[in-house]
Amino acid sequence: MSPWSDLRLWWSPARIAEEGDTPDYRFSLANERTFLAWLRTALALIAGGFAVDQFLPGLPAAWRITLALGLLASGVLCALRAVHHWVRCERAMRRGEDLPVSRFPAVLSLLVAVVALVMVVVVVFGWAG
Repeated sequence: MSPWSDLRLWWSPARIAEEGDTPDYRFSLANERTFLAWLRTALALIAGGFAVDQFLPGLPAAWRITLALGLLASGVLCALRAVHHWVRCERAMRRGEDLPVSRFPAVLSLLVAVVALVMVVVVVFGWAG
């Protein structure tokens, strides 16, 4: 299916029931728990972005804004990816297909690691000009 049909399923998940057979409810609930875990991660990234912006006033504005925006953007991507992955997994289970794989967890991990390394440098070497 096209990405646009996936996007339509975000707003009408009942349409997924039109495909394939109903999976064991435990698998659907596990898929939902995974979705919720991704949303918690997104909220933590967003909160971290706001924390960097609000609680590091001594950090030069360019650094503070870059780090905050990196975390905020990661949170947005994570939230969007959560619903997309939920739809793809639910569809695959109904069709009896293998669950979809994704590079997104690796990309998100690398992005968070880069932001964390920058924060380590800021803490170790200080940010006062």
